[in-house]
Amino acid sequence: MIFCMVYEGKFWRTLPLLAWRPGDLTRRYVHGERAKFISPMALFLFSVFMMFAVFSFLGEPLSAGGVGAVDKSINAGIIKEASQIEGQIKAKAAQLPQASGDKKIKLEQDILNLKKGGNMLASMSGEEPPYPDVKLSDGDTKEVGLSPEELSRIETRVNDIAKGNILTDGSSVSTGYPQTDQWLRNALTKVTDNPDLLLYKLKANGYKFAWLLIPISLPFVWLAIIGRRGYHFYDHAVFTTYSISFMSLLFISCAVLAAMGVSGVIWGLLLVFYPPFHMYRQLRHAYQMSRPEALVRVSFLLVFTVISLSLFFAILLALGILG
Repeated sequence: MIFCMVYEGKFWRTLPLLAWRPGDLTRRYVHGERAKFISPMALFLFSVFMMFAVFSFLGEPLSAGGVGAVDKSINAGIIKEASQIEGQIKAKAAQLPQASGDKKIKLEQDILNLKKGGNMLASMSGEEPPYPDVKLSDGDTKEVGLSPEELSRIETRVNDIAKGNILTDGSSVSTGYPQTDQWLRNALTKVTDNPDLLLYKLKANGYKFAWLLIPISLPFVWLAIIGRRGYHFYDHAVFTTYSISFMSLLFISCAVLAAMGVSGVIWGLLLVFYPPFHMYRQLRHAYQMSRPEALVRVSFLLVFTVISLSLFFAILLALGILG
C-alpha cells in the first residue's frame, strides 16, 4: 500500500513498459529518465515482497497435487511396467518348448534380460528382486556394451542404494574420502529426517537471499553482451534487475491465476513461452541489436539463466542443510 501511494504515477508508467517494451524502459532509465520510472532495485524489492505475501496467503497454487501425487504416479508406472515384464516373460516361456536352435537361445536370452529388468524395477521401488538368482552380469552382455565386471559393480551399487547403505565404510557408493562421506551422510540424514523443515528453510532463504540473483546473473549478462561496445556495468545491472523483477511479477501473476481456477494450460504457456520472448525484446531494444543478433545472444542468455538459477538453488540448498 505504501509503495503504491508513493510511486503510484511511476508504477503505472513503469509496469506497461516493463511487460511489453522492457528494452525501451531499460534504455530510457539508463539514459537519464529516472524520475519517470520506478528504479530497478525498488521494483525488485517490491516484487520480492509481493511474492512473499502472495505465496504466504495462497500456499502452493502452482503445484498439482504435490510431491505425494508425483510419487504415486511413479509407483503406479513402476507397477505397470513390472506387470508388463511379467506378462512378456510368461509369453516367451510358453514358446520355449516348441523352439529350437538359435530361436531357443534368443528366447532364453530375452527372458533373462526381462528378468534383469524386473529386478532393476524392484530395486528402484525399494522392493526385493523377484528373481534373486538372476544377476546383471549373467548371460550375453554385449548388447549393453558393458563387461560382466562393470555390470556386477553397477548391481552392487544399486543394491546398496536400495538398502540405504551409502557413504559408509563398507558401501560401494562412496566419494573415497571418509570425512567427505561423513559430511554428506550427516547432510542426507538432516534432509530425510525432516524434509518439511528443509523446505521451509529453502522458502525462507529464497526470500531472504533473493538479492543474490542479481550479482550471480551480472557476469553472465556481461558474457551474453560481450563484444558490444559502449555498454558498462551499470547498463547490465539495470537490465538484470528489471528482468528479474518482471519474472518475479510474472510468476506471482501465474500463481494468482492458478488460485482463481484458471486452466493450467493458460498460465503454463505464460510461464514457459513469455520469459524467453520478454528477454529477447529487452535484449534487442536495450542494446539496440538486430533481430538475428538478438536471437543468437538470447539463446546464450537462456543457457546462462539456467546456470544462474542452478547456482542460486545450490546456495539455498547448502544454506538449508548447513543452517
